[in-house]
Amino acid sequence: MSAGSNSGTPGAVPAAGSKPVLDIRDFSVVYRTPSGDVRAVDRVNISLAAGEVVGLAGESGSGKSTLAYGACRLLRAPAFITSGSVRYQGRRLAQGSQAADVLRMTPQELQKLRWREIAIVFQSAMNALNPVLSVRNQLLDVIHAHMKMPRDEARDRAASLLDLVGIPRSRLRSYPHELSGGMRQRVMIAMALAAEPEVVIMDEPTTALDVVVQRDILAQIVELKDRLGFSILFITHDLSLLLELADRIAVMYAGQLMEVGTAGEIHREASHPYTQGLLNSFPSLRGPRRDLAGIPGSPPDLRHPSPGCPFLPRCSYGTDACTRIDMELLPVATSQDSEHVTACPFVLPGTPPPEGFTATDRLDVPDHLRLADEARTTVEPGS
Repeated sequence: MSAGSNSGTPGAVPAAGSKPVLDIRDFSVVYRTPSGDVRAVDRVNISLAAGEVVGLAGESGSGKSTLAYGACRLLRAPAFITSGSVRYQGRRLAQGSQAADVLRMTPQELQKLRWREIAIVFQSAMNALNPVLSVRNQLLDVIHAHMKMPRDEARDRAASLLDLVGIPRSRLRSYPHELSGGMRQRVMIAMALAAEPEVVIMDEPTTALDVVVQRDILAQIVELKDRLGFSILFITHDLSLLLELADRIAVMYAGQLMEVGTAGEIHREASHPYTQGLLNSFPSLRGPRRDLAGIPGSPPDLRHPSPGCPFLPRCSYGTDACTRIDMELLPVATSQDSEHVTACPFVLPGTPPPEGFTATDRLDVPDHLRLADEARTTVEPGS
């Protein structure tokens, strides 16, 4: 996996292989509103190699799902793709050296691409599954829509898919409301794998599940990936989860990539202050106890982005120079991995933040953020 400059292709880091399976370049998406465009994804470059697990982390509203759905052309108005390219180089679809440009595909070509080549495990399995169809019928819908297969063979395929994800075949007759949360999520994974895709996008697949079920599902995802050989783009706000699962991690904020590196580099040598803030927001299982430190403030209003780094109003390291950077992803100076890149040219791994910082300390904090912080601090406990 690679990430390039947020301002364009120059400065991009080569993918982990000569021909990535999925290559997203200079990709931008806006949501049109009466008060102006909301720039949800801003000139993002990211690539996915064969058999690789790429984690996409960030707060809710950072643009993770919009990036994934836009790359598959699943977004509807008022969302519009304003720039970029999405190239898919799968074994079945693209022969030879010519990759398929997803953004230029006809509806018929998209029908062949979706689920057969690129499948998605959607957020919230209870909402993604049809409540009035049994598990068997929903699996058969996918199989018949994307694979030419006799009826009896398709029914056997549906049963084997449940075997694959560890659900008894007797559950083929069940409806979504009759399944536990973990079972529903496993059904969604089985459905995504029904047509044997090469890329599986998993959008918050373990949200709202308890930690024991989460661990079982993650272990199963890794086992299936190793057995079947597909690539995974794993979207989550839980960075700690990606440290165990992903080969590489891309951290996203305000529609832009902040930092990209291997899971080990992100864990040991996080460079961008936003990545450091995410890491400090969950407890360590080993070592001395430490106070958890949340990230002060709120994400910016993407209708009126400020110049320079979008994280500046919440950053404890910020200076006036941060308003003039172009958010280009460059190698971390102290890292031995040339593919460990960051959008912050001023902060190195291990740099201690100034003590006693709050989001309202900075003079250039937007008024709406300053007022929100003041309102939170003046509310009486229990009111």
